[in-house]
Amino acid sequence: MKIALGCDHGGYDLKQHVVQVLERLGHEVEDFGCFSKESCDYPDFGAAAARAVAEGKCGRGIVICTTGIGISIAANKVKGIRCAHCADCLQAEMTRRHNDANMMAIGAGFTGPNMAERMVEVFLSTEFEGGRHARRLDKMMALEG
Repeated sequence: MKIALGCDHGGYDLKQHVVQVLERLGHEVEDFGCFSKESCDYPDFGAAAARAVAEGKCGRGIVICTTGIGISIAANKVKGIRCAHCADCLQAEMTRRHNDANMMAIGAGFTGPNMAERMVEVFLSTEFEGGRHARRLDKMMALEG
């Protein structure tokens, strides 16, 4: 699967680790930046990754900033995106199973590389359950107008 990545300076190191994890798992990576630890604005990179997912150029996306909060908000401003800020593997699993999240946000200031690695594996391998969750997902997506 092709995975869109985006981060700010606070998420740069963890993003570099996630790139290695994704490649090891056999995924193709499209990196929308940032490309250094120089101070930058997370909405630029979160939105770029989100647009690639929303347009179908990438199957899923992972965005990273210091807390994971700001970049998840930025990604969710793109129509068609369901970006969940996750802090552990259960959240990564359940957001796929129940919300069909197409993006995951991680806070590099709170999540270490080992946990992030496992979260990525779980997020990418978990399928949407459908059923009653599909009805709820339809209602949620209708809020976009």
